[in-house]
Amino acid sequence: MRAVILVMDSVGIGGAPDAPSYGDEGADTLGHIAEACAVGDADNSVRQGPLRIPHLAELGIGEACELSTGRRPRGLARHGGALPSHFGCASELSRGKDTPSGHWEIAGLPVPFAWGYFPKTTPSFPPGLIQQLCAEAKLPGVLGDCHASGTEIIERLGPEHLRTRKPICYTSADSVFQIAAHEETFGLDRLYDVCQVARGLVDPLNIGRVIARPFEGTAGEGFKRTARRRDFSVPPCGTTILDLAEAEARDIVTIGKIGDIFAHRAVGRNYKGSDNDALFDCTLRGFDELADGGLIFANFIDFDTMYGHRRDVAGYAAALEAFDSRLPELLERLKRDDLLVITADHGCDPTWPGTDHTREQIPILLCGEAHRAPIGRRSGFADIGASVARHLELPERLHGIAF
Repeated sequence: MRAVILVMDSVGIGGAPDAPSYGDEGADTLGHIAEACAVGDADNSVRQGPLRIPHLAELGIGEACELSTGRRPRGLARHGGALPSHFGCASELSRGKDTPSGHWEIAGLPVPFAWGYFPKTTPSFPPGLIQQLCAEAKLPGVLGDCHASGTEIIERLGPEHLRTRKPICYTSADSVFQIAAHEETFGLDRLYDVCQVARGLVDPLNIGRVIARPFEGTAGEGFKRTARRRDFSVPPCGTTILDLAEAEARDIVTIGKIGDIFAHRAVGRNYKGSDNDALFDCTLRGFDELADGGLIFANFIDFDTMYGHRRDVAGYAAALEAFDSRLPELLERLKRDDLLVITADHGCDPTWPGTDHTREQIPILLCGEAHRAPIGRRSGFADIGASVARHLELPERLHGIAF
């Protein structure tokens, strides 16, 4: 008896009931991608041909979309295969549309407070914050100090960063303070040290994450972010399913940035990979070694960072198809009493204006012969954590109602 939670980062399936309050009424990450693939366009900037994710479709992702929006995206019909699967959707109770809020709530802990955010002004950060950061981290100053796309700002300010050794500081619509620096010229360890200083300085502002954004390259050849990102997060404000599993001495494997999201509390063995494909390899490795009663919690980040924020519809579609093509490797490993949950944490509609996350419902795809009850529409992601806790026979001290 084991459980696996796979989070397809940002694969939302239609605006949440409160999406208008976030400016996201009509956002639909998966639906708009499927539509764009089916229709294409004249200049071929979107690839031609329907979205092909047959295994997710058999698990019920098309039906989950229909529960959320009232319509099933093209090409996502379920053909009634032999998989013992169930589908549903959920809207978020936490007030953000950010990564920590989504993951904590999936783990059974809705965020009961509002995160702090930096204003959409230039400069974005309080002068005292930057002064303290420069003094305590011994910096000659910072660049940026604004809302920005991470890829755009390193291209724009990378040459000046190399010349001045000033780190690039920026934020987004999320509760984040991001610091980008060249791995070799500035130094990776120094970047992490600066972020650790910043973590302490933004705590009074209730900022969810300080993110180290290392990059490489030259002004002539261009700059590229590396896989050695690190998030310095606020620890969860209450009990999560990871805490319950650790208290019961269960085997825990976390994949990708789950360790960072939960501030490395109760995350067991944390395996990281450079992209979704490597993260799937890590997931299979973790599952093969997972003890009875154990839990895997995995995040697949490329959907969000590589394609959602960059508004790359074709790339996002290809990433979905690549993820889908690997699912049989995990499905064939499941035993009769194992449970697999595939879900998401928010949306990041690549057809939507801007580069930020979108407030959307998430799919809940469940595969396991021990599960019989329908899922339907759920109010709160925490029902996922509660259901996995019940499957693993953990003490049910989480928010949410088990399926």
